Formats: sequence, C-alpha cells, structure tokens
Amino acid sequence: MFMTWVFLALIVVVIVWAVSAYNKLIALKGDTINAWKQIDVQLKRRHDLIPNLVEAVKGAMEFERETLEEVIQARNQAVKIQADALPTSGVQQLAAAEAALSSALGRLNVVVERYPDLKATSNVGQLQEELTSTENRVSFARQLYNDTATSYNVKQQQFPWNMVAGFAKAETVELWEITDEKEREVPKVDLSMKRKQ
Repeated sequence: MFMTWVFLALIVVVIVWAVSAYNKLIALKGDTINAWKQIDVQLKRRHDLIPNLVEAVKGAMEFERETLEEVIQARNQAVKIQADALPTSGVQQLAAAEAALSSALGRLNVVVERYPDLKATSNVGQLQEELTSTENRVSFARQLYNDTATSYNVKQQQFPWNMVAGFAKAETVELWEITDEKEREVPKVDLSMKRKQ
C-alpha cells in the first residue's frame, strides 16, 4: 500500500512538472513573438520616417537624385521583406534588407552634411533626430528579441524540457545577426585635432 502511494505521488509530481514545463515553453514562445513584434513596430516607424526625410531634402538635392533613389529603393525592399518575415524564417533576409537600408541612409546623411543650409532647416534636423532615435529603438528591440529568442531556444533543448517541447509545438527561432560585414568593422576615430584637407 505504501508503495502505491509513493508511486501515485511520483506520478502527480511528474504531471505537475510537465504542465509547468509546458506552460513555461508557451510563455517563452509568447515572449519571443512579442519581442519580434516590437522590432516590427520600430521598423515600421523607421520606414514611415524615411519618405518624410527624403521629401524634406528632395528639392535642395536635385543633383543627388541617385542617393535619394537608393534610399527609397532600399526602404521599399525592407518593407516588402518585413511583411513576410517570421521569427522562425526570414530573420536573416530582413536583417540583410535593413543593413542595406542603413547603408543607404548613411550615404544620405553624408550628402546632407555637405549642405549646411539644408541641415540647418528645422524640418530636416528634426527628421534626422527622429530617425536617430528610432535607430536606437530598433537596436534595443533587436537586443530584446535576441535575448528572449535565445532563452526560448535553449530551454527547448535542455533536458528534461526537450521532452515537453514537442507537445508545446516549440520550434527553434532565428536570431537577428549582422549580415553586412561593413557593420562589423571597427570605426576609425581620429582625435589628433588635425584638420583634414
């Protein structure tokens, strides 16, 4: 009789643990999806700001048309890929499209720097400031997503959690990684106070 009670207690403990593990994996899955959606929100904000910035500088930069067209083309490509991207597939394609957009925006900022009158207008300055703020938000959202996705992926693979992962329909999600090697380069800083010629 005692062994029967021990056996039943053991079964109850296993069932309680399995339900708890299942719920934890579901919660991590939900957190990962939420973190992905936060990136989505910030990228939408970024994509919405870009046409405004381009319109603000377009008139003053007619002869820099190629730069403006590159920015718009990169933005449109990123928006298209963002619509189909999911945490389980498409993260790398979206990261590559966003890197191309960042590169095009970098070239636009260099061009804007060449025109002090344009840079001095409040509209362009405000849009650049908003875009910089949005870039920071995107970075934080990517970091949150990668942290959450890593916890989710690791938990699925750990024993004994991996025995419950199939029941929770847990699937490995991709991490957001740098795809453009230029982004990995260390910036060159010159503090010599010498004027460049």
